[in-house]
Amino acid sequence: MTAASYARVMGANERVRLGLIGCGLIGLRHLADFKRLPDCEITAVCDVYQARVDQARADAGQQARGFQDFRKVLDDKQVDAVVISTPDHWHALQTIMACAAGKDVFVEKPMTLFIKEGRWMTTAARRYNRIVQVGTQGRSGTHFQEVIPMLKAGVAGKIHSVRFSSYRNVMPGFGRPVASAPPPGLDYDLWLGPAPARPYSPHRGLYHFRWFWDYSGGQMTNLGAHDMDLVHWLLGVKAPKSVYSAGGRYALEDDGETPDTQDAIWEYPGFIVEASIREACSGRQRTGTGTSASLAGVHLCGTKGILAVSRGGYQYVPDARIAPESAIPAWSNPALHPQPAKIEPSLYGEAKQGRGTSPEPIDLHARHFLDCLKSRQRPNADVEDGHEISVACHLANLSMKLGRKLNWDAQKEEVIGDREANTHLVRPYRKPWDDVLRSFKL
Repeated sequence: MTAASYARVMGANERVRLGLIGCGLIGLRHLADFKRLPDCEITAVCDVYQARVDQARADAGQQARGFQDFRKVLDDKQVDAVVISTPDHWHALQTIMACAAGKDVFVEKPMTLFIKEGRWMTTAARRYNRIVQVGTQGRSGTHFQEVIPMLKAGVAGKIHSVRFSSYRNVMPGFGRPVASAPPPGLDYDLWLGPAPARPYSPHRGLYHFRWFWDYSGGQMTNLGAHDMDLVHWLLGVKAPKSVYSAGGRYALEDDGETPDTQDAIWEYPGFIVEASIREACSGRQRTGTGTSASLAGVHLCGTKGILAVSRGGYQYVPDARIAPESAIPAWSNPALHPQPAKIEPSLYGEAKQGRGTSPEPIDLHARHFLDCLKSRQRPNADVEDGHEISVACHLANLSMKLGRKLNWDAQKEEVIGDREANTHLVRPYRKPWDDVLRSFKL
């Protein structure tokens, strides 16, 4: 159906029938949030691991049908929209197939595994007139009603740089389990889906997929996507001009592949963004962890002060002007005998801080999704936004792997003058999923 006809069918007070694809850690959180909304009904749950299907059905109520194959959810006429909480390597294809099946989509971040997938997803959403919202819930935080006017009023001055960080300590790592048979009830071949065929191990499945390139971009695309999303949204940018990143798996002793230590610098028109990601350092000696539990988040550094914004709150700290002594003896060489600096009181207003109604406004993001389904308005975290955020994060990983700076052409969506880098913008899907993708002619 077209968007217009769908809007006529679904009234403002009608219950949305929802199917959940992926019922792990974040999937069950979405189940709980949507279940609390009076105009939503969980009619189907799906996971390749039967134990999770059973748990989700118990949480949703036994009226929800349970499946292991997500295609049965897409075929279900009693499902209006789906929430995709599967590992990253499944997000694109499941979203595209859901759009083609006439389902609206809430897809978790990171939205893609490689850059080209985001363009395919956006094309599918527009072609089939579907609402596709990304799970960057920070955009639904209530405190941004204060933050955005502050930025527009220039409270922090001209923003010239942004910093964010993610610090966790998971030492010594996760070990090196040997290959084994999948646990009973896990459809491992379907779990792999479009990813390369690999022997099963406890790390190739469930949560540990996050540390393997076959399924994820590591913490740069996982946690970094949240912070980079705030940078793009608050500063109104769409793509970096260039990026350089360095890092590796230097500390953790396990079979993981993605970096435990990574720094990156992106250049945007008029400012730069710096990121530090650590998996073997708690970061307690720093001002914050970059999570919504603190006011660290992203530090928007301006000419008048620093506006620190996270998914759960904000803090503005006006700068103090530090000026050199006005009178320096004529005989003094400033390079050899620098004068002490004089710190003057702040000239840039008063400190201010605030918090939203939730440190992780996932529940508000769920409410926003249902509202968009009924109004047919594009969500605050649209699929195009998710694509642009993913591009920035993927470019950082690609720069790290290739060991050089990359210059990005946002119009052509390619790396400028780097044939080798451009070969990494797409990855082949495993059969038969490559044929499924080709059938959509995206």
